[in-house]
Amino acid sequence: MDIEQAVAEIRNVEEVPGLPMAWRWSPMSRFMFCLAMDDDGGWAYQMNSLDVHDEGLTRAVLEFARQRRLGRGPDARPLTIATGFSYRTYRFDSVAAASPPVHGYHNGRNEALNEVVSAVFPAYRCEFRGDESLEEAVLRKRMLQSTIISRPPVPYLRMRYENTRTKGGSVGPSRGFTTHDVLLRELVLLEDAPGSFVEFENSLGEVWNIEWNGSWLVNDTPQDTPPSESWVASALGCP
Repeated sequence: MDIEQAVAEIRNVEEVPGLPMAWRWSPMSRFMFCLAMDDDGGWAYQMNSLDVHDEGLTRAVLEFARQRRLGRGPDARPLTIATGFSYRTYRFDSVAAASPPVHGYHNGRNEALNEVVSAVFPAYRCEFRGDESLEEAVLRKRMLQSTIISRPPVPYLRMRYENTRTKGGSVGPSRGFTTHDVLLRELVLLEDAPGSFVEFENSLGEVWNIEWNGSWLVNDTPQDTPPSESWVASALGCP
């Protein structure tokens, strides 16, 4: 696969200033796509941004990914994460790479190119467990809104719950992915609902079970007060 030739055939493509073997193009007004090729020409790393494009951040992410060959090759996990990233005032502490079956950036246009590209984006370590399946990786990338560089952390959060008062609850015995605001809402609704529970898991695999049966129980330990937003943030481990 000749990556450089494939990129040269993209409409309105141009070189990225200050970054060798890297190109950018805008397929429509709101998007900017940037791709950097490995030194040996065998793989590339692409970062897409929506609405707001920061050229310095993009260069930093692409350089970071290229130095580490992040997500390179057919044996890479659906999502690969490297920590230790920082750039100016952004809060990102990692760069993530999604494999070709996850991102599909060039599907329908150049299938061969798609198979040698990692989709890379700035991220937070607390957003990933590291063992995501292909199906989970596709869902997580969508949940993270990875093309928005101003985004806050979206912590890795799996939850199951049941509420005897609202009659709400999850389906089945397994914990499913959800968002921080859903967790906070269901914790508030536990009060005055005996027999109800919320169980959630973070990116480290740590699990908490919270109940209200006239008083609060966290992992079977009595608590004087309900879980606070700061406690939840700490449990999820996000900045």
